[in-house]
Amino acid sequence: MKFLENWLRSFVDPALTDRELAEVLTMSGIEVESVEPAGSDRIFTIKPTPNRGDCLSVIGIAREVAAVTGSKLMPPDTVAVPATIADRVEVALEAPTACPRYCARVIRGVDPRAVTPDWMVTRLERCGLRSVHAIVDVTNYVMLEFGQPLHAFDFARIDGGIHVRFGRGGETLKLLNGQQVTLDDRLLVIADYEKPLALAGIMGGEDSAVVMGTTAILLESAFFQPESIAGKSRVLGFGSDSAYRFERGVDFAATRSAIEYATRLMLEICGGRAGPVCETGASLPQRKPVQLRQKRVERVLGVALNERQIIEILQRLGFAHRVQGAELAVTPPSYRFDLAIEEDLIEEIARIHGYDNIPARRPGGAARMLPVDRGRAGVGKLRSLLVARDYQEVITYSFVNRRWEEDFYSNHEPVPLLNPIAVHLNVMRSSLIASLVDCLKLNINRQHDRVRLFEIGHCFARGEKQGYRQSLRLAALACGEALPEQWGITKRGTDFFDVKSDLEALLVPDVVHLEPAQHPALHPGRSAAVSINGTLVGWMGELHPRLCQQYDLLLAPVLFELNLDARKFSQVTVYKNISKFPVVRRDISVEIVANATWEAILIALRKNAPATLLEIMPFDIYRGKGIDSDKKSIAFRLLLQDTSKTLTDAEVDLVIEQFIKVLEEEFNAVLRK
Repeated sequence: MKFLENWLRSFVDPALTDRELAEVLTMSGIEVESVEPAGSDRIFTIKPTPNRGDCLSVIGIAREVAAVTGSKLMPPDTVAVPATIADRVEVALEAPTACPRYCARVIRGVDPRAVTPDWMVTRLERCGLRSVHAIVDVTNYVMLEFGQPLHAFDFARIDGGIHVRFGRGGETLKLLNGQQVTLDDRLLVIADYEKPLALAGIMGGEDSAVVMGTTAILLESAFFQPESIAGKSRVLGFGSDSAYRFERGVDFAATRSAIEYATRLMLEICGGRAGPVCETGASLPQRKPVQLRQKRVERVLGVALNERQIIEILQRLGFAHRVQGAELAVTPPSYRFDLAIEEDLIEEIARIHGYDNIPARRPGGAARMLPVDRGRAGVGKLRSLLVARDYQEVITYSFVNRRWEEDFYSNHEPVPLLNPIAVHLNVMRSSLIASLVDCLKLNINRQHDRVRLFEIGHCFARGEKQGYRQSLRLAALACGEALPEQWGITKRGTDFFDVKSDLEALLVPDVVHLEPAQHPALHPGRSAAVSINGTLVGWMGELHPRLCQQYDLLLAPVLFELNLDARKFSQVTVYKNISKFPVVRRDISVEIVANATWEAILIALRKNAPATLLEIMPFDIYRGKGIDSDKKSIAFRLLLQDTSKTLTDAEVDLVIEQFIKVLEEEFNAVLRK
């Protein structure tokens, strides 16, 4: 919004410099974007916060300046204009909740060729509005000065009276910007007995617009509830100055004053005769008193303010109040929609008292250490381990594109956002995989040929019965070369087993089990479910070829995702005594069925392992000459060690015999000599 300094000074004259005025506005939560000279005047471009809709007018800003500086506010004269004709219009509020107050007035005999005064044209243009013709210029001028949007209809084009209602199916309306809008029951409209005339609070219709031949107008001034206007501009694809103000809250007590003020200007500039104001109202928003406690003010601000000082600040702000014992009952004014609780009033007191007058004191209080489960490693340790494995952490939005949910997880009912910050970020994520793939694509497009990323964040899904559930997850992704380029090692791409080693190192000392399983985002033949102690905790695998093609990835990344809320991993490593006795190694080679996995063999052997077993590790797999086509040969080593003595050959042989027996019974294995 833009306003002129001299226009402001016609209502309050604090004798402030431009810099001081900017500081005063900043104290009111109004960002001053620029101050530009305009002849003998100054143009202030400001950006009030969304909760300060009362500052979207020159009078609103003057009110704030007067409150902060203690200057006298001199509002414009809004005396009623007497009616000189009897013309009235019937107004029916069919949507009283959305429009609690509607004022309309017929003005006949206006001069369609009247010229807008130079002073008004100058103010409008310097505030960013072009001059159209006198009637429209007056409505825009009053909107800038009062913050109350007005609209003028060509009275000759209105059939019967005015109906304020919601749109009906099949109705269309051509707006002043030339756009054809199909109406529905979500859009509030101003209509006559036959047709819709305007989108209430947003934009007028072309068929009822004031033109050069107009001699009789219907002037409208209304209050629309912010909820009935908010968000409609985004749905329609355009905005307006009226909608910008109505969706933030307009002073419903100034509806009548604004139309009287506009009528006087209209008669002075365009001539004509005015009829009586036809006002129809329902239940206006209730401004309920808010209890304000002096002790609470002192406790929150840390400043001792007596009752007299608090009342003086409330008076400067224009807040009605009455004393009730040790409390004050403060009624917020009609133009302040952002005041509802005691803390809101305390914030106002702090602002007017001056933040610089509130001493900075170090907080004090008793603190105690919270209990920590030292049997588990926290998220911080997981993060450090991944960084040590050459991964880089990323932080992405928790809200994502609905298309990602469908492409990566076949999730056709994600958690929707009611008010997304962007059209393509409209649902909450149920997994971290898509966000990592998006970051990977961003890095590849910037010529990074080796990418290793991870993220720890919350994911969201619908509950099994009702509501929503939230889970903390960790996901990691690797793509490109397995190791940084160097002269001593042959280049090779990252594969499944590289990332598997990272996963196992991350979860030490827990034993990770991988079983072939299907996941919508992973390659059907190169994916696995990750489990610990029989509990599913995540997924691992190569990205699905379909997704690689769809998202223009030449190399398929390998990734994994864990549900940290499973709490079946991240155990802290437990110290064990280091044995002084030698390690005994035995190598075993067995012929076994081809479909037997090392994972299954390892689980079977560990079930029957003695305490002296240190390690079981395969070192050779053979298929070919001398082995049946449906079998394979696996050679693995066993490391045995006792912490109290040196193992004898008999003890070692006994362990080997037990292992061979397990392999024979469960896998029909045959010992190779």
